[in-house]
Amino acid sequence: MATGNENFWLNVSRYPRYLITFIFGTFYVIYDWIKPLAKERPLFLGLVITFMIALFTFMYFTLEAMLGISTVQLA
Repeated sequence: MATGNENFWLNVSRYPRYLITFIFGTFYVIYDWIKPLAKERPLFLGLVITFMIALFTFMYFTLEAMLGISTVQLA
């Protein structure tokens, strides 16, 4: 029988797998939702993709500012 410490590390080792599964599942659901738009409404597809890129960029810069992460300056 596993001790408490072994159970802890076993549970911690599962998190990366859950994270990867969640990320791939999210992208698959978005892809499944966007795929029919390419044929039916190409303009709306362009707007959705533009909105998603803008949202990602906004979140990136917001988190960068909140966490104090700065890009590395070369020479």
